[in-house]
Amino acid sequence: MTRKQKRLAVIAGGMSFIIAAVLLMMFAFGQSVAYFYMPSDLEKTAVGPGTRIRLGGLVAEGSVVRGEGSTVKFSVTDGTGTVPVTYTGILPDLFREGQGVVTEGAFDAAGGFVADSVLAKHDENYMPKEVADRLKKDGVWEGEGKTQ
Repeated sequence: MTRKQKRLAVIAGGMSFIIAAVLLMMFAFGQSVAYFYMPSDLEKTAVGPGTRIRLGGLVAEGSVVRGEGSTVKFSVTDGTGTVPVTYTGILPDLFREGQGVVTEGAFDAAGGFVADSVLAKHDENYMPKEVADRLKKDGVWEGEGKTQ
C-alpha cells in the first residue's frame, strides 16, 4: 500500500467510526424521548397505546384512591380536561390533591394512562416550567412563585 492509500484507509475508518457513533446516539435519544402533554392536549391529539409521554397538570381534588399494595389511582387535570392515572409505587412525600404533578408513562390497550414515575412539585414556590406555563396560559394557575 502506498502512503496515499494508507491515509485514505485511516480517514475512511475514522469516518465510519464517527458515523456509527452518531447513529447509535440518535437511536438512544429516540428511545428515551417522552413528549409533554396536558390533559386538554390529549383530547385534541391521538396518542397510541405504548407511546411514552409526560402528562402534567394538577392532581384533581377528590380523585386520589389508594388500591391494593402500593397502587394509587388519581386524575390529572388542567381545568379543561382530565385524565385518570394509575401508578404502582411509592409516591413523593409532597404528592397531594390540588398540587402540580408530572407523570411519565404510557396509555395501555384499554385507554388508561399507566404511569411509571410521578414527580410532585418541590415546595409552594415550585412547579415544573412546562406545567406552570400551560396552566397560566389556560388561566387555571395563578401562582406567584418562581418556576424552575
